[in-house]
Amino acid sequence: MSDPVKFLGSLAQALAGMSLYGDGHPARARGIDAAFEQLAGLQQDTPTLFTFLGDEVVYGKLPLRELKAWDWSLRLAQAGIQRLEFAPGVTRDDFEIFLEEVLARLTLATIDTSEVRQTRRTSIKFGSVGIRGEQPGPKDEPLPTATIRFSLGEEAEAIRWMHDEVKANGGLPLAEAEAVVRSLSVAMHGDRQIVLPLLQLKEFDQYTTTHSMNVSVLAMALAEFMGMGATDVRGFGVAGLLHDLGKIKIPVEILTKPGKLSPDERLVMNRHPEEGARIILEAEEDLDLAAVVAYEHHIMLNGGGYPRMHFGRACHRASNLVHVCDVYDALRTKRPYRDAWEADRILPYLEGRAGMEFDPDVVQAFTAMMRKWEPRVAVLANEQAPVAAAAPAAESGVPEGAPPSSPPS
Repeated sequence: MSDPVKFLGSLAQALAGMSLYGDGHPARARGIDAAFEQLAGLQQDTPTLFTFLGDEVVYGKLPLRELKAWDWSLRLAQAGIQRLEFAPGVTRDDFEIFLEEVLARLTLATIDTSEVRQTRRTSIKFGSVGIRGEQPGPKDEPLPTATIRFSLGEEAEAIRWMHDEVKANGGLPLAEAEAVVRSLSVAMHGDRQIVLPLLQLKEFDQYTTTHSMNVSVLAMALAEFMGMGATDVRGFGVAGLLHDLGKIKIPVEILTKPGKLSPDERLVMNRHPEEGARIILEAEEDLDLAAVVAYEHHIMLNGGGYPRMHFGRACHRASNLVHVCDVYDALRTKRPYRDAWEADRILPYLEGRAGMEFDPDVVQAFTAMMRKWEPRVAVLANEQAPVAAAAPAAESGVPEGAPPSSPPS
């Protein structure tokens, strides 16, 4: 069997050669032939499936550690090729047509392959990643083909599925959580400059899904803005995604109640940090940082908030970071009990509570980031909307509401 690493290397060489040499050139043909031979060797045993998620390359379910931070992985993902599947029986002609389309995507060129696609059933499928690892459809059913722009529909669906799995089986699918975060990272960097894709809440019972994605995006952006390395950025993204996991234990009538919570309802709501930390620790020991953040993200710098601590101590840096991102997204979102805040009102609120509720250094970094990157905030009306550079958030026309008397939950 051929080596998947060698195949991907030959694939990159073939694409590089095609960009240098025109049709009919011997060097171009040699590169395509070499890559096709490697592919044929791989397919002696099984259909071949690759996933490209930022700096991660996965062959089937096996991460290719040798290709960590491989430059071509990010380039392919940015070109809308996150999932690449070669079914048995790929011909040399099919392979060359595929390479031509990939090259067009990478160079933003335009080629017309519609006639070929209408008259030939290709055995090569590519497009958006299947976040949940769903089974492939019928052979004749093509995978959805992405463009340079991304939408967040699959990620949102994956989070809902993940929450259902936790409710039904008690287990937290770590691979899916990490895949969602990688995909969000790709969406953020898919336009060759960072974009902050934030979903607009439409249905109150979907708040946990929407909010989790937004906090993950904001946490990764802030960690990157503060100069953290890729491992920390990804880890903070996972922590942001799972910070409110405990809310799956909260009755929906409490989560969506339009009025003020009763004292008993408030006690139930305030248990979600402990519930979330417990779920994460019981399900996955490698997520200790996410468990800490889930537990601490409502604890204030001055010791207020919840859960109440008997002895004062400093919260983890990741908890302080997610806390600010959590409150920012909560305030910018319309909730059953209040309207959304105007964008230009939220940052002064955070600054006014720095040193009491929030870590001052984190607030300073967050407000600087949002003011600098304001034109890069893409407020998406729904999960299927394409992620692309958007107008400044201040132009979104969000109605103003009264400030809460206590930190947003």
